[in-house]
Amino acid sequence: MELSFVGLGAMGTRMARNLVRAGFAVRGFDAHPPALRWFAENGGQPAASVADAARGTDALILMVVNADQARQVLFDGGALDALAPDGIVVLMATCPPGSVRDLAERVLATGRAFVDAPVSGGTAGAEAATLTIMAAAPPGVFARLRPVLGAMGDKLFHVGAEPGLGATVKVVNQLLCGVHLAVAAEGLALAAKVGVDPQVALEILSGSSASSWMLRDRGPRMSQTDPAVTSAVDIFVKDLGIVLDAGREVKAATPLAAAAHQMFLAASGRGDGAVDDSQVIRSYHRLNRGD
Repeated sequence: MELSFVGLGAMGTRMARNLVRAGFAVRGFDAHPPALRWFAENGGQPAASVADAARGTDALILMVVNADQARQVLFDGGALDALAPDGIVVLMATCPPGSVRDLAERVLATGRAFVDAPVSGGTAGAEAATLTIMAAAPPGVFARLRPVLGAMGDKLFHVGAEPGLGATVKVVNQLLCGVHLAVAAEGLALAAKVGVDPQVALEILSGSSASSWMLRDRGPRMSQTDPAVTSAVDIFVKDLGIVLDAGREVKAATPLAAAAHQMFLAASGRGDGAVDDSQVIRSYHRLNRGD
């Protein structure tokens, strides 16, 4: 199977490289030349445009920022028309379920297949090919694509046949991740406010019933002044915004997601949008100081 891959960012570069390592021929495109050079150095075939990348390939994988970028790649950039007539569009970005359904409708109208397959696991999961992939597609399409998905993740879930179901599961995932991260920051900020050593507090909480994966992963970086960025604050500004939109669409209450979104939004508004998302704790420190 010949593949095309658009969106060679922090996760996309690693996912595309793992496809190459699994023996797939992969043509890729990204707007940033350094990403294309890295892709070429790792065995990929860089393309001059999204249409050039997709031309004649069996599946087009989109690891772009949002649904608007996916729309631009597929329709404005000509990638969908360039894809093989029986090709598959695989949307792996985090997008609102309604937008995914709209994209799928336009793709399916051309006779091509569509797989709604968002991922979880971050850059570490992309690096190690251990991503969780939540795929919605007809069973036959999912079976056809399974070897491709298996080269990028080791936890593959077929969540249903209808487009938007994968996106909905990812929305729930991001709701929990964002709230867990924000509340971990709230707890550690409270401990710091009353004078408890943050490292001691983290060690206690990480081994107690209050622990969570987000606390154990992000907690150590919350006490660092300028930690390396594994996922930026603005990612959760975007993703929790998608959670709130999805809730409004079906009239589901998401009050904890709304509160967490405000804390990430406050951090981004102060100029911290590009820093590591663990630094949402700065929002709590500022509130506690009365800044």
